Amino acid sequence: MRWILYAAGAGLVLLGVTGLIKESDPIGWAVWFGGAAVAHDAILVPLVLLAGPALRRTRRAVRAAAIVAGTVTLATLPTVLALGRRADNPSILPLDYGRNLLLVLAACAVAALLPRLWTAVVRLRARRRRRKPPRQGVSAGGSEPF
Repeated sequence: MRWILYAAGAGLVLLGVTGLIKESDPIGWAVWFGGAAVAHDAILVPLVLLAGPALRRTRRAVRAAAIVAGTVTLATLPTVLALGRRADNPSILPLDYGRNLLLVLAACAVAALLPRLWTAVVRLRARRRRRKPPRQGVSAGGSEPF
């Protein structure tokens, strides 16, 4: 069964490469993939290695959010800088990508801090329950109030 799936996957890869060569610009794709590899190896990995010691004592969620934020920033940098935008075609890069990147980075920060905030809320509720005096609710008839 495994070999059937491998063969199907290899066939799909071959179909994709054939379409890439026949239907598009293979040199442009090679430059794009090469640029992605260079951006990963020359920019992202050194930044992660430099940030590692600074974030060593932080929680796992903060480290994960920093890696996701760096990756998203690196991946969207061409759109934020409006590389490829043309005046004669306003439909190319029509959105405010800088603002959108800030929104995604804010969502990463909230996701990293949410477990800590939830823990603080739970502890605060438990502390309030311990401080609350027990109710003195016995009525004159000797039964519990409603």
